[in-house]
Amino acid sequence: MAGIHIRNIEDYNEAYALSINNPEKFWEDIASEFQWKKPWTKTLEWNFIEPKIKWFEGGVLNITENCLDRHLESAADKLALIWEPNEIEGSTLKYTYSGLHKEVCRMANVLKELGVKKGDRICIYMPMVPELTFALLACARIGAIHCVIFAGFSADSIAGRINDCGCSVVITSESMSRGNKKIALKTIIDEAIDQCQTVEKVLVFADTKSTVQLKKNRDYLYIDLASNASDVCPAEPMDAEDPLFILYTSGSTGKPKGVVHTCGGYMVYAGYTFANVFQYKHPEIFWCTADIGWVTGHTYSLYGPLLNGATTLIFEGIPTYPAPDRFWKIIEKHKVNIFYTAPTAIRSLMCEGTEIIEPYDLSSLKVLGSVGEPINEEAWHWYNENIGNSDCPLTDTWWQTETGGIMIASIAGITPSVPAHAGLPLPGIQPVLLDADGKELEGNDVEGYLAIKFPWPGILRTTWGDHERCRLNYFDTFKGYYFSGDGAKRTAEGLYRIIGRVDDVINVSGHRFGTAEIENAINESAHIIESAVVGYPHDIKGQGIYAFVIASSKDSDPELLKKEAEEMVMKYIGKIARLDKIQVVSGLPKTRSGKIMRRILRKIAEGEINNLGDTSTLLDPGVVDLIIKGVV
Repeated sequence: MAGIHIRNIEDYNEAYALSINNPEKFWEDIASEFQWKKPWTKTLEWNFIEPKIKWFEGGVLNITENCLDRHLESAADKLALIWEPNEIEGSTLKYTYSGLHKEVCRMANVLKELGVKKGDRICIYMPMVPELTFALLACARIGAIHCVIFAGFSADSIAGRINDCGCSVVITSESMSRGNKKIALKTIIDEAIDQCQTVEKVLVFADTKSTVQLKKNRDYLYIDLASNASDVCPAEPMDAEDPLFILYTSGSTGKPKGVVHTCGGYMVYAGYTFANVFQYKHPEIFWCTADIGWVTGHTYSLYGPLLNGATTLIFEGIPTYPAPDRFWKIIEKHKVNIFYTAPTAIRSLMCEGTEIIEPYDLSSLKVLGSVGEPINEEAWHWYNENIGNSDCPLTDTWWQTETGGIMIASIAGITPSVPAHAGLPLPGIQPVLLDADGKELEGNDVEGYLAIKFPWPGILRTTWGDHERCRLNYFDTFKGYYFSGDGAKRTAEGLYRIIGRVDDVINVSGHRFGTAEIENAINESAHIIESAVVGYPHDIKGQGIYAFVIASSKDSDPELLKKEAEEMVMKYIGKIARLDKIQVVSGLPKTRSGKIMRRILRKIAEGEINNLGDTSTLLDPGVVDLIIKGVV
């Protein structure tokens, strides 16, 4: 495909030069390889001040025609989707492009029967089952905006997202199997909807009718509606800048923000990055282990592979069930060629030793990928040597929910791959490092704030219902730039190494949580008067959550207080934000204006008590010594 396939370092250099010197021509070449109902009239309009970004304005398309319909003529019988169930004795399900197309159209017609129309917001709360992929694509097929909520969030977290986006229909499953646990998703959804005013219909997937509690005139079983639904559904024409989906991500305030991605730009960027970073070649099997509840699952479990006519594998379970060899068993079973997972998963499996890997034939692997957080050198080498047999390019990818797709990475087997370094920017991406005053740091061997100075098609357009929040979060810190919130180094060789978050966000197993979001949950306890949360290095998760809490009474039982803090986080956010360490303190380090000095708490949590800096300006410097004495 013209302008899209980078096959050697010369291609990379040529493409990167074009993307800098003539970015509109660069992206036009890539976009022209997709199927458009109507061509665009203006390639790009932008400023990073408002911000206002429009790509392929005037263009009309439907992303599902590019994911499915356009492959039917030449690859109708090719495998599009492989599903591996949670239970090892369960049956694998496989869908060809023709079969997936029919399932998506059938579900699209069911949604239309429920009254769903273009522009409606549809929340999806489901396990990693084939029907989840049908649901996303069915929404996109008819122009509804999908909002996937990870099936691990609590009822309160779900309700907050439903209320923010004004969701009218929820799609869920009766229950979910994750490892040896069974979770009643429908019960959680019912509790969430009790706090919502906009939900009119709930579509439920269930194995049997008898086990589901249905609310009359609101809840519908998919199996009942699908039995008479047609498997033919014309794709709704969508403007390139129409919203495709909303995905909520934590920020530095307590309220998660709904990142909005659009139909045209996201499609172009997802397809382009998948093809190039992983160097996908037909008929390879691609497996991204991310849940579709996260952006990695959106872009690289679903849209990216299907846009390229690839075969994508999804897995319902967890890597340690029924034994910690499940990943390797699946790779051998399906002869997976490209494996994309998180450093957290790698580190947890490292602890199991190499003996569990030895029985399996992993020779089908051609490319390894890492996503979610910077991968440390030890994990990089273990992954490379024991899973890739030191014979697979390993691409460490840096990107965010807000970017829509990979931004900085080693292109597999082509650009440099150095342990713990993301590598070079993809063609089309113009990163800069800034100092505290917003001045660009020139040359190599420098360290600063990572920002992007020119738009790319996959960039977020807004935060749902609150464009000012989008401006303040991403474009206000450094005027004229998109600020990632990360610090980075540019090495002497020009490679980027991500240092980590520089704002009040904790990255736990690749999932971002705002400190305020967690603190707000803890503070819901009647027995806790105040709390402060920081991240600290964690051997498995990358970052753990360390909570400092102040009791409302001096007579409070510390153990009961800790238990209550944990319960509040579980209730308002979910198990995924589980507190790793909780310390009951008498006070917090604050400035005279009342601002909590999390920098000091972070140092204490990291064990760097000899490097706290000047504490004399604190309202009560003595509180620091008391906190140090009580460190967990």
